[in-house]
Amino acid sequence: MKKIIAVIAAFGFASSAFAAPASASASAAASAPKNSQQSKMATCNADAAGKKGDERKAFMKECLSAKPAAPATQQDKMKTCNADATGKKGDERKAFMKECLSAKK
Repeated sequence: MKKIIAVIAAFGFASSAFAAPASASASAAASAPKNSQQSKMATCNADAAGKKGDERKAFMKECLSAKPAAPATQQDKMKTCNADATGKKGDERKAFMKECLSAKK
């Protein structure tokens, strides 16, 4: 009888020792930031709402295989900011261009 209780107690202790790290790693994985593929999957999945069957499959394939847009070059930023600054003059234009060109796009 004492052996059975000892075995049960040992098993309970061992299982609780393994359960704590498993739950800790599960919560750490849930709070970890998504990598680019995970965020792409989440975005494509949200965009595919309402699609079913082959239409959804084709959409997801296209969406997931799409390459991310290349970051804007300084020259591209300059063109865009210049177009947006139309009508501004003097200090107002200078301040707008400084803000526009320093913004991350």
